Amino acid sequence: MSWKVTFFSSKVKEETLSFPKGILSNFLHIAEIIEEYGPSIGKPYTAPMGKGLFEIRAKGKEGIGRSIFCTIKGKKIVILNSFIKKTQKTPKKEIDKAHKRMLEL
Repeated sequence: MSWKVTFFSSKVKEETLSFPKGILSNFLHIAEIIEEYGPSIGKPYTAPMGKGLFEIRAKGKEGIGRSIFCTIKGKKIVILNSFIKKTQKTPKKEIDKAHKRMLEL
């Protein structure tokens, strides 16, 4: 059975799919790899963030996009939030938002 990538809400789906073209293309490529091989494919595609959270590391000529996700039973991956990265470090508010959403699942 393969994995299924879903979104926490329609708002998160909209945020993710509104990434600039190059970043979105890379994100979709990584999502396909995850659906086939699972979420623990590792860098440069995914990385653990702690507290049950992981990130999809999408890059494009326009910059760097991040999508924070968690896994749930039944081989489901839920994208909790997505954003364009503007600094070296992932903003704490983005991690906190994702963690809060994960607890709602």
